Amino acid sequence: MPEGHSVHRIARQVARNIVGHEVAASSPQGRFVEGAAVLTGRAATSVRAVGKQMFLQFDDDLWLRVHLGMYGAWDFAGEISVDPTIASANGRMGQTNQRGTDTEAILDAAGENSLTSIGAPRSARGRFRMSEQTTGLADEDATWPPPVVGAVRLRLLTAVTCADLRGPTTCELQSPDEVAATIAKLGPDPLVDDLAEGEERFTTVVRRKPTPIGLLLMDQTVVSGIGNVYRAEMLFRARLNPHTPGRDVPEEIVRGLWRDWVRLLSIGVETGQMMTMDGLDAAGYRRAMASRDDRHWVYHRAGLPCRVCGTEIALEEMAARKLYWCPNCQA
Repeated sequence: MPEGHSVHRIARQVARNIVGHEVAASSPQGRFVEGAAVLTGRAATSVRAVGKQMFLQFDDDLWLRVHLGMYGAWDFAGEISVDPTIASANGRMGQTNQRGTDTEAILDAAGENSLTSIGAPRSARGRFRMSEQTTGLADEDATWPPPVVGAVRLRLLTAVTCADLRGPTTCELQSPDEVAATIAKLGPDPLVDDLAEGEERFTTVVRRKPTPIGLLLMDQTVVSGIGNVYRAEMLFRARLNPHTPGRDVPEEIVRGLWRDWVRLLSIGVETGQMMTMDGLDAAGYRRAMASRDDRHWVYHRAGLPCRVCGTEIALEEMAARKLYWCPNCQA
């Protein structure tokens, strides 16, 4: 499932390549035909991400709400904003494959290296030449717009950029009031809300709940953006048993969880990877950025020895989601 850092990166990419441009919208899959017709001919005016949801504003204060859910992703093609100092590089636009391996990454102006298929992991679908001399697809005889591949719920097309949305849980048009109501139901997001106010909201809610902390961290009404990976890693970093009721977690640890989320979310947005290990040397950091197996403390390590104490990492289900944790470090 795409977690909060992915959605914020998507919003940044949309801001660079879609906002400020009139779009031609279509629904090749056929499940958003009426909505696409309403969007066609309108200019995108702003975009914002809150937790795992993105809100794209168009003329006349019309909003597109997208929730990627478990399998959603955005694919970008055509002219993509890149840093001109490195724009002469050729090859696949940087993305993450099923094992988390970076493929010929190209950084953009913000230093980010994931420009295509942002969200759930996707295989590369094309090669692009991104240079100061060319602003489109690599092959001179390539067609524009690019052919539709797979089930595309929504295609947003400008004169030079194509953004394809696949597999979202939610893709709908909303009014300003509906957007406000949707956001009001979400917990604090460190990249949206005031950090001090967010910490107080999060701490207050968690400390009054009998619900296990392992469930609370995944509840988007409690805190926005945390998914299965960050949940497991944050609990380990706090040495906190995932079954502990929220109201029994000491206040200083609850506040520490919020502050850790602030830090990890920022790293995720900057790097495009859910990097959760600290204290790595240069070689270790490079390995971690290239492979998920070297990036996490406990996630996806069931049956392997804990990196700290050597105890076998446990795997169980919590609310139908896989939970990884160390029974010793998090006793």
